[in-house]
Amino acid sequence: MRASCFATPVARPAVLIERLSGGKLLADRAFDANWLREALAEAATEAVIPPKSNRRFPAEFDRDTYKWRHLIENFFGKLKEYRGIAMRCCKTDTSFTAFIAIAIAATVIRLR
Repeated sequence: MRASCFATPVARPAVLIERLSGGKLLADRAFDANWLREALAEAATEAVIPPKSNRRFPAEFDRDTYKWRHLIENFFGKLKEYRGIAMRCCKTDTSFTAFIAIAIAATVIRLR
């Protein structure tokens, strides 16, 4: 494994950005990079990323939309309470996807 993989928190996921759909990308401050914002602008995707505190000219972002990121993260945290999802112990992608669907259903039922 190369040491450069862990040099920065952002690993330049250009392949993922090309296939992105939905119109917005919600991310935390670690993803505040000019190259990422430019790539998202080229893909006609709004970057909902708060600026880092050391930016000379902070970029604007939609604070109301960014609040949804917290709810999404909390939901993923609840999913990771299931050991099988957190450890990815399923042998096939199909069984892992099925286990996620069951965990989502159980979590939603528990929240109601």
